[in-house]
Amino acid sequence: MLNYAGKTAVITGAGSGFGLEVARVAAKRGMNLVLCDVQADALDKAAAEFEGQVPVLARRVDVAKAAEMEALAAAVKERFGAPNFVFNNAGVGSGGLIWENTLADWEWVLGVNLMGVVHGVRLFTPMMLEAAAADPGFEGHIVNTASMAGMLNPPNMGVYNVSKHAVVSLSETLYQDLGLVSEQVRCSVLCPFFVPTGISQSHRNRPAEFASGKPSKSQLISQAMTDKAVTSSKVTAADVAALVFDAMDREQFYIFSHPKALAGVQTRLEDVMQLRNPTDPFHDKPEIGQQLKAALRNRS
Repeated sequence: MLNYAGKTAVITGAGSGFGLEVARVAAKRGMNLVLCDVQADALDKAAAEFEGQVPVLARRVDVAKAAEMEALAAAVKERFGAPNFVFNNAGVGSGGLIWENTLADWEWVLGVNLMGVVHGVRLFTPMMLEAAAADPGFEGHIVNTASMAGMLNPPNMGVYNVSKHAVVSLSETLYQDLGLVSEQVRCSVLCPFFVPTGISQSHRNRPAEFASGKPSKSQLISQAMTDKAVTSSKVTAADVAALVFDAMDREQFYIFSHPKALAGVQTRLEDVMQLRNPTDPFHDKPEIGQQLKAALRNRS
């Protein structure tokens, strides 16, 4: 997709991180903005930033809730018609040993990270395909935010890994399915590594219905390690937003913020192809693995 002016972008998780930075690029390219976020104050601040620049529709939406996403889709169609760019980006993080994740953890993380993308795909893809059938000049692109955790399986991050692997699978299937029916609507999957976005503090927006009680030791350790990795990253959310638009310009499916991390993906695939047990994820940094084992095995 090369022409953006006057077209419409739907962005979930638009109040911060990748969503906000993608909205900034979209606004510079003259797109109408549909901004969605579950955090009302962040959403209001984002909407105010673009006031007077481009047409904006801002709605507080919990992407995990089908009815709220259905209402959003109806509002987008009424205001702008079919969107040209859908960024299914809202996400939350949660770590810990996989058997220590509570049912509430699973329901919250899968609800946002997976079902939020499912709702975006099932609601907006038909609108885009209908517009494409009616207009040979229509161009559409869907970008789903997964993670490098959707390509790898880092320990102590089980529920998050599962949600992001599902998004990668969904996106790869969507790519193939779209290819069967249209040349005008395409898709990509965004797989960022550790980037400062606020997702490591996503518990700030955790609904009371999914309260999980006191975090376990493994969850506290996961939180600390994630916070450290995120704050030390040299890649910014603005850098990633630029990669998203570059991928759409070039009709590129996979979007990686840290290409060096693909070495781990290659090792994982070689494990599969050679029928060998999963490689130690800390084989190149054994001191980190030893520290993690020591912390988890310390019963005090």
